[in-house]
Amino acid sequence: MMHNAYSAAPTRLTVLGSTGSIGVNTLDVIRHLGGRQRFEVMALTGNGNIELLAAQARETGAQLAVTADEKLYGALKDRLSGTSTRVAAGQSGLQEAASLNAEWVMAAIVGTAGLAPTLTAAARGATIALANKECLVSAGKLFVDAVKSGGGKLIPVDSEHSAIFQCLEERQREAVERIILTASGGPFRAYTRDEMADVTVEKARAHPNWSMGLKISVGSASMFNKALEVIEAKHLFDVTPEQIEVVVHPQSVIHSMVGYADGAVMAQLGSPDMRTAIGYALTYPTRPALPVERLDFARIARLDFEAPDETRFPALRLARLALERGGQQAAIMNAAEETAFDGFVDGRLRFLEMAEIAEAVMESMTAWPDASTIDDVFAADLEARRLATIEIGRR
Repeated sequence: MMHNAYSAAPTRLTVLGSTGSIGVNTLDVIRHLGGRQRFEVMALTGNGNIELLAAQARETGAQLAVTADEKLYGALKDRLSGTSTRVAAGQSGLQEAASLNAEWVMAAIVGTAGLAPTLTAAARGATIALANKECLVSAGKLFVDAVKSGGGKLIPVDSEHSAIFQCLEERQREAVERIILTASGGPFRAYTRDEMADVTVEKARAHPNWSMGLKISVGSASMFNKALEVIEAKHLFDVTPEQIEVVVHPQSVIHSMVGYADGAVMAQLGSPDMRTAIGYALTYPTRPALPVERLDFARIARLDFEAPDETRFPALRLARLALERGGQQAAIMNAAEETAFDGFVDGRLRFLEMAEIAEAVMESMTAWPDASTIDDVFAADLEARRLATIEIGRR
C-alpha cells in the first residue's frame, strides 16, 4: 500500500464527510500537496451542503459524489451535470463510496452515520484516517477486528490521538506506562457550576483555541469530546483505562503525551491546526511540508496544566464508568449524549442537563452485553436515543 509523500504515482483516496471541517481541511491538504497531479479522488460524501460538495467534486475530479440525504440526489446531480462525476445518495451511496478501491479513506462523517461505511472501508483493507469517534466508542472491538482482518492500517486524525500515535515508539510498546490526553478546558474552564447552568449555545460553540463545527465545539465545552477520546484511546493503543490520564492544558500547544517506564515523557507540540494531523495521516510515515503556523516559544512564554474537575465536567467520570462496566455502555453513553446535544441546541435542555441525561440512560441500560455485530451496536444506539428522548421530555 502506498503512502510515500513524494511518489510520482497518484494515491487513490476517498473522503467520507468532505463538507465538514475535517473534510474541508483534508481537501486543503490535498490541494497543497499537488491536488489532481498527486491524488486520484475516488469518492466524496456530504450531507446537506450540496453546493460545497459539488464544488469539491468539480475541483478534485472525484469519480463519485454522494449526499447522505436522498431528497437532495436530484439537486446534486443537476450541479454536477456536464462532469464525469457519478452521483449517488443515501446509505447505499455511502456504502458504494466506501467500497471503491481507494487505498486511503478519511473517515470524517460525524456520528453513528459514519460507522457502517467506515467499517466497509476497513474490512476491504484500506488505510483508515480516523476522525469519526463512534467507530471506536460505539463499536470498538468490532472496528479494531475489522481493520485487523482487512489487513489495513488505522491512523488517528484527532489531534490528541495523532499526537499519541506520533509519540509512540513501536519498539518500546512494552515500556509505555501512561497515555496523557490534554484538554483545553473549553470556554467554561473557569466557570462555576452555577455559571455553567445558564450558558447558551453561542457561548458553548466559541472554542478558545480551535475552529470546529458546532457538535465538536459543544462537546469540547462539556468535555464529552474528551470523555469519548478516553474510550477511543483504550481501543487505539491497547492500554488499560488506568493508564489513561487527562490533564487540562489551556494553551492547546501540547496535543498529548506518552509516558514511559524510565520516566521519560514524549510530547507532540504544534499550532492548533488540524492540517498537521491530516497531513501526517495522508503521507505516513513521512512528513509533508504544510503552511501551518510555526510555534513561537518566546511568545507563548508559558504552558499551564491543571487537573480536570469531574464535578463541573462529569463526562469524564461517565467515560470511566462506561469502561468499567463494559458491555455497550460506551455506545449507550454516546447515543444518549448526542440526543441530549440536540435537545440543548434546540432549547429543550440546559447545558448541564446533557450529562444528566446520558447518566440516566446509562443507568437504565446496564444489562446490554458486548456487541457481536454492527446490528447490535445500532440496536443499543436506537434504544439509548429513545430513552434519552423520553428523559428530555420529562424536563
